[in-house]
Amino acid sequence: MISGIFGKTKPINFIILLGFLFVFFWFVHFTLNENDYEPEQLVVKFVVLGILLFSVFIVDFIVKRNQITATNSFVILYFTLLIVVFPEVLLDDNSILCNFFLLLALRRLISLKSLKNVKLKVFDATIWTLIASLFYDWAIIYLILVGIAIYFYEPKNIKNWLVPLTAIFTIAIIVLCFLIVTDNLEFLSNHYQLSPKFDVIAYWMDSTKLAVYAIIAFISATLAFIKMSKLGMGKIITMRLIAISLALGFAITFLKTSNEIYPVLITFCPGAIFLAKYVELIKRTTLKEVVLIVSVVAPFLLLITEMIVK
Repeated sequence: MISGIFGKTKPINFIILLGFLFVFFWFVHFTLNENDYEPEQLVVKFVVLGILLFSVFIVDFIVKRNQITATNSFVILYFTLLIVVFPEVLLDDNSILCNFFLLLALRRLISLKSLKNVKLKVFDATIWTLIASLFYDWAIIYLILVGIAIYFYEPKNIKNWLVPLTAIFTIAIIVLCFLIVTDNLEFLSNHYQLSPKFDVIAYWMDSTKLAVYAIIAFISATLAFIKMSKLGMGKIITMRLIAISLALGFAITFLKTSNEIYPVLITFCPGAIFLAKYVELIKRTTLKEVVLIVSVVAPFLLLITEMIVK
């Protein structure tokens, strides 16, 4: 049944998932956490929610435009289910905004495989990554992914390696001008501390679901790569970029997570891609349906259990 609905790309899939996320967002804020917002705060939350919903379209665009999976909606399904597993990410506006700009960067980097407008795409990806780092300082390490993408696709052109420096200079000038106008120059020194929280290790040790998710994501990635060994080199490189993005996302999650900061959202797109890719490669229809049912039911059981325990 689930494979019948999400096994194809239909408008109804977006209606179901976006409608659910809209309701679930407010459920987390008003029911799970019993928050009380002023009118101006609600406006901000609506904007953040809009960005979250638009992120689903970006995830789907990345997958479909680059033919990462077949014509199905499994990736956006798993992206949504991961939010159910980690509802706390909806409380962290910076998580949603950082993830949005990193998705834009990833979109440009993956599109490098066409070898068209390489410099422009590298420039855009660097810009988006730097903007993402304004919400999480550690997101700046995604510049590593920019360098790796250049190395994968067009490493011999020295100009490609200079483009990120141009983007860094551009953003630095814009940000500095804004901070001078707003008299907030101390933002940079306060924000870019690049130091892990003291409670990070304790949080990870206590967060079983975070550790289990990391294990499942990497196992799915490994199995997907094994099964995709016969694919063309172009798609393999794309999946390698996604795998590196996943690894960097978990690195930031480990370095940045605390009781009020939940950057794990930035791993959901690459994580969902590998989970969906593995399910897609299951040949037996019955087994695939069982895996999908478990994937849908388990997050809600976990959510209900956590609500009861609290």
